[in-house]
Amino acid sequence: MAGLAPKTKVLRDGRWGEQEAAILVPGDIISIKLGDIVPADARLLEGDPLKIDQSALTGESLPVTKNPGSEVFSGSTCKQGEIEAIVIATGINTFFGKAAHLVDSTQNVGHFQKVLTAIGNFCICSIGIGIVIEIIVMYPIQHRRYRDGIDNLLVLLIGGIPIAMPTVLSVTMAIGSHRLSEQGAITKRMTAIEELAGMDVLCSDKTGTLTLNKLTVDKSLIEVFSKDIDEDFVILMGARASRVENQDAIDTCIVSMLSDAKEARAGITEVHFLPFNPVEKRTAITYIDGNGNWHRASKGAPEQIIDLCNLKEDVKKKCHSIIDKFAERGLRSLAVCQQDVPEKTKESAGGPWSLVGLLPLFDPPRTDSAETIRRALHLGVNVKMITGDQLAIAKETGRRLGMGTNMYPSSSLLGQHKDESIANIPVEELIEKADGFAGVFPEHKYEIVKKLQEMKHICGMTGDGVNDAPALKKADIGIAVDDATDAARGASDIVLTEPGLSVIISAVLTSRAIFQRMKNYTIYAVSITIRIVLGFMLLALIWKFDFPPFMVLIIAILNDGTIMTISKDRVKPSPMPDSWKLNEIFATGVVFGTYQAVMTVVFFWAVKESTFFTEKFGVRHIGENNEALNSAVYLQVSIISQALIFVTRSRSWSYVERPGLLLVAAFCVAQLIATVIAVYANWGFARIEGIGWGWAGVIWIYSVIFYIPLDIFKFLIRYALTGKAWNNMINNRTAFQSKNDYGRGEKEAQWALEQRTKHGLRRPENTELFNDRNNYRELSEIAEQAKKRAEVARLRELHTLKGHVESVVKLKGLDIDNINQHYTV
Repeated sequence: MAGLAPKTKVLRDGRWGEQEAAILVPGDIISIKLGDIVPADARLLEGDPLKIDQSALTGESLPVTKNPGSEVFSGSTCKQGEIEAIVIATGINTFFGKAAHLVDSTQNVGHFQKVLTAIGNFCICSIGIGIVIEIIVMYPIQHRRYRDGIDNLLVLLIGGIPIAMPTVLSVTMAIGSHRLSEQGAITKRMTAIEELAGMDVLCSDKTGTLTLNKLTVDKSLIEVFSKDIDEDFVILMGARASRVENQDAIDTCIVSMLSDAKEARAGITEVHFLPFNPVEKRTAITYIDGNGNWHRASKGAPEQIIDLCNLKEDVKKKCHSIIDKFAERGLRSLAVCQQDVPEKTKESAGGPWSLVGLLPLFDPPRTDSAETIRRALHLGVNVKMITGDQLAIAKETGRRLGMGTNMYPSSSLLGQHKDESIANIPVEELIEKADGFAGVFPEHKYEIVKKLQEMKHICGMTGDGVNDAPALKKADIGIAVDDATDAARGASDIVLTEPGLSVIISAVLTSRAIFQRMKNYTIYAVSITIRIVLGFMLLALIWKFDFPPFMVLIIAILNDGTIMTISKDRVKPSPMPDSWKLNEIFATGVVFGTYQAVMTVVFFWAVKESTFFTEKFGVRHIGENNEALNSAVYLQVSIISQALIFVTRSRSWSYVERPGLLLVAAFCVAQLIATVIAVYANWGFARIEGIGWGWAGVIWIYSVIFYIPLDIFKFLIRYALTGKAWNNMINNRTAFQSKNDYGRGEKEAQWALEQRTKHGLRRPENTELFNDRNNYRELSEIAEQAKKRAEVARLRELHTLKGHVESVVKLKGLDIDNINQHYTV
């Protein structure tokens, strides 16, 4: 096995020899040549530049150029050149070693268990307080019988503990996990669902996720240098100079631009093909056309083709200017030229070469990426591009996707050589404001995720390679994209089975719906605990009323059976990232529970101490009949307690939002059973007596009347906690939502302004056109609508705001379809 250990050529004791890579130490001089895997982090010494494949570290498949003085990293592969280097780090201290160490050392504790523990502790403490008060009052003060006291304590324990909570929440997440798998997102850790619902930052890899990971030619930017030809001819010449079989990435890119790959050889006879080599840096084909004339076509590095064509100085300047312009936008340039071969032999030099054109090569965004990012922004999820590619390419991709170009190199995070413009900006602020980072390695990705988490963001991370594993493990939600490596899948929480980001947005919406169901139940559970503890404690202490524990058990069984159906309830996902806000959940539960407890006390007083119901509804007086009184209290508690779920599940008025049919059916069946028990049951062991349909009707009327204020309490609580109750009620938005939108409106308005400037449109006098703070009272509604329609129309006519204008229009409450029918430029 020792013979399989990687070896490298190293200078020891003044002599070169082959040694195992494991014995290298910092300071050793090693030799790196074509095909070698770099054995340790090293700095290149004097020599020619190398082409290094860093895909194992950055995920980018195209090699990068490393000049003398640059660092090369362990695990990367030499694709071209030969040079000596000095070792600067080995083992765990290398970039690759640090990545492996980060994966092993990362330990995350999920939010879900913390929430369950906190809610459970709150309920137990509430029950404990009630029990202590009852013991102190009933025995030392009221001198109650021992058995009566035990019965009352059992009522609090049986009815107050949310026994079904772990089951309901687990079933809800399990059903949600199945729904996500149907949408192309397989959940490895179920608790990741609730974290996905609260995700407000998504760090996305570029290659293969935002883009197709497939080079293409941007036809609109092709530069033509010969007369009487067009862009299609430039592509055709490039395709002829490409292989039609056994293609590399560039050959595939050029040939795929043709409507049919067979066009590359249509009407010609191939005589000789010169493949690409590192010296000439071009490919060439010698062929015979249909008239018997011989020609050559060549494509390759622009510098090589320019030298081959012997161009005039002004044409050379134009070429270099175009190449520089492409480079600034992150586009790779490919030159195409042709010549006649009058000698009609493949060995002949041929006539003068003529430059045909320059092709810009680019890894294009996925067709759905721009729309997906727009939807993500609209959902309050800020998308940051994290790529190992060059900064210029990252900015160009960001520009095309409409996600911004405020991007920085990886050196701004951990490097010592920072640009002066960002040298004084704290790393945390830089990460917060940046649209992305380029040239990143595993340690950089890990650091970005870590800083975002320290700033209290719920951070998601997508990745597909070994280099992404540390960040995937560290992130709150690690997402392995389609075709990810085993290492990435192992470190992730969710594995996608479909390419692109669109499936993530669908998963976010689904997870928010799942989270909404769980939050609805937790508010309900806390409310019921307070309602049972406070209500029955007051009855036991004020009137010395001993409610039978068996009937509380019946209430708990029926309630828990019904509440299980909430896992399939109809809900609307929150429009913004949602998360557990325990203070708000507890406050809402206390208010709802206290109100219901007071309503039960009032009902008991009205039945026992007055003849109100007897006089108004003609029912018999049961105030002195404890068994009938038990039945009446049982039915009232059962109805109003279970009906509370319709209040906690809705965002606005509970009778406006239609619940799931399964929940309604379960509620009706449970309350029918409860009503029949109260009407007919004469159970001596449970100390209840049938009260008849008259009293059942009275209790239902009482419960319905005092159910209505629950919605009002909901809005009052929301207003007291957030100050946004009425807006949420009108806009049908979820309570307790976190509205951290990263200045989405400002960013989109700024983008729209840039598009106006770019296309020569005059700046609007009022730059606050898209600002939510416009004073609508100062302008008539007609004038305001007309102004917005005109602004949107100008931009849409230019075909530049496919996604962004629609987003801004939606934010302002306009109907884009109506605008389309009326706008004019």
